[in-house]
Amino acid sequence: MPRRRHRNTSFRCANCRLDVSLTAPGTRHRNHCPHCLTSLHVDHRIPGDRAANCGSRMEAFCVAARPDGEWLLIHRCLSCGELSANRTAGDDNALILTRLAVRPLSDTGFPARLPRV
Repeated sequence: MPRRRHRNTSFRCANCRLDVSLTAPGTRHRNHCPHCLTSLHVDHRIPGDRAANCGSRMEAFCVAARPDGEWLLIHRCLSCGELSANRTAGDDNALILTRLAVRPLSDTGFPARLPRV
């Protein structure tokens, strides 16, 4: 009789300690907490490969948009500094995503007025 592998159906967020289901609307590989958007540095090149050796916490750094309008969440590893792009999920915290999206506009270096030509 073949042995069955036990597959986890959830994980605990390393930041806010929320129990998070691995199923996520809009993506096949849940890799971040929908509440605080924190991830772990576990994937190397392919989403879901779990081939990274680092294992440190990754913070949501910013968002980017694909040409088709889909948002990507950019994570930065707090240990090695590596960046990774991940699809957002339908249940991700909309307030935090919006704050990340408008962060460049709130930077004090952004000009308040355009120079006159």
